[in-house]
Amino acid sequence: MSKKAVILVSGGLDSTTVLSMALSQGYECYTLSFDYGQRHRSELEAARRVSGAVAVKEHKVVQLDLGTIGGSALTDQAIDVPEHETSGIPVTYVPARNTVFLSIALGWAEVLGANDIFLGVNAVDYSGYPDCRPDYISAFENMANLATKAAVEGQQLRIHAPLISMTKAEIISAGMALDVDYSQTVSCYQASLEGLACGKCDSCRLRAQGFVDAGVKDPTRYKKSA
Repeated sequence: MSKKAVILVSGGLDSTTVLSMALSQGYECYTLSFDYGQRHRSELEAARRVSGAVAVKEHKVVQLDLGTIGGSALTDQAIDVPEHETSGIPVTYVPARNTVFLSIALGWAEVLGANDIFLGVNAVDYSGYPDCRPDYISAFENMANLATKAAVEGQQLRIHAPLISMTKAEIISAGMALDVDYSQTVSCYQASLEGLACGKCDSCRLRAQGFVDAGVKDPTRYKKSA
């Protein structure tokens, strides 16, 4: 009997690498994306694309509207995406996003009979988000094993964040070893509808530097003005 896992996929570099890692470990993968009102909607097509390119069992898109509460440059068109380095937690932080996403992933995992959830959070080359830290992942896993029927009935639920202590260059190197096609991914916070990256936002800068540090040619498709 195959072991099942729910994989949170955004269509970006990190989550696509995690999906390939889970597949390489023999998991039957169910990928989960969220249409949450994000301005970079081309990531949804990228998530479908990368899920369709590998042997996932099912890809599901859940619709939410985090724009109704606002508070982030990714969901509120009135807040500009910064194109320079900032201090503190940036305005691209989406309030409670990972908690919301993991909670829904947890529910789907229970329905599927899956004991494992994978996500691509990173605490090294990241933008300062509080829900990308090891302590957060550990706390959510503890909560999952208190709050679910599956856990009460003896199933140990695990939250996997295999990239959490890796640099972007290390992530890219790991993905290349697994034949990940990064040209199909979209990481830009303000990508065009065609998936073209701005080359200026925090996510673009981290991604581009990762390819430089890994010694790998950057396959990202950029807007002509970048």
